[in-house]
Amino acid sequence: MTNKVIEKPKDRSFLRMSLGKAYFRARRNLRWIFGNDILAEIRNDRNDRNSIEATELYFAHKTPLLRRLKDVDMVLQHNKVINLRIAAKQLNDVVLHPGEVFSYWHLIGKPTRRKGYVKGMVLDKGKVTTGIGGGLCQLSNLTYWMTIHTPLTVVERHRHSFDVFPDVNRTQPFASGATCFYNYIDLVIKNDTDSIYRLKIELCNEYLHGAWLTDAQPQFRYEVYEKEHAIQSQFWGGYTRHNTIYRKIFNIDGEQIADEFVAENNAIMMYNPLISQSD
Repeated sequence: MTNKVIEKPKDRSFLRMSLGKAYFRARRNLRWIFGNDILAEIRNDRNDRNSIEATELYFAHKTPLLRRLKDVDMVLQHNKVINLRIAAKQLNDVVLHPGEVFSYWHLIGKPTRRKGYVKGMVLDKGKVTTGIGGGLCQLSNLTYWMTIHTPLTVVERHRHSFDVFPDVNRTQPFASGATCFYNYIDLVIKNDTDSIYRLKIELCNEYLHGAWLTDAQPQFRYEVYEKEHAIQSQFWGGYTRHNTIYRKIFNIDGEQIADEFVAENNAIMMYNPLISQSD
């Protein structure tokens, strides 16, 4: 991988940040109202007879609810679980018919105190802060990771511009999740297949569980991996981290039929990578 030049983030004024958020949120709302997408809805799908047919497991995954992170109060982790339980109810059993679009924030709605959301951990410009509904990125991360193991199409996905925490017991490639921020930093998925898909989201005492179910026997298996992983120093004195995500596709007989590019990731590191000369 050639050295990528990443500019140092610019500090924006509070007014500019506020106006920017208002603009992008309004644009998203207009897209939901007047856009051409057929959005999956909660109120219809819960009673949809077709959802009963979507019982074939395509892919499932789970992530631990509580993690000890450097300089992060565990109270925020427990608050995150409260937020996840509320949001999970909005996504659990949502059905995605052929041609329909799944919008993470359209289904969950705005996290507010009135709905029961509490303050959780939020990342702002690479720094840990708090906000109502904080911690919901774990749910968007899980949904994205499961989706790239299915034939569903990821239309929109974002990741953090900052790498905040060092890898600890990482089991997935770096930057294989999807960040979220109401409502303009969204996760959007489209069903371009002829099958019906149903999303299952549940919490137990230790894990956030998720699965995509379908109404037909899965015809493909996906193996997601990273390439070109690199940590690079920048001219302004910091470090950045880069990689590309790919997936191998296997047919029902176990034969590899494709190797697809999924995403490229670039992030500014907020910790010292401690690269030795031998590395």
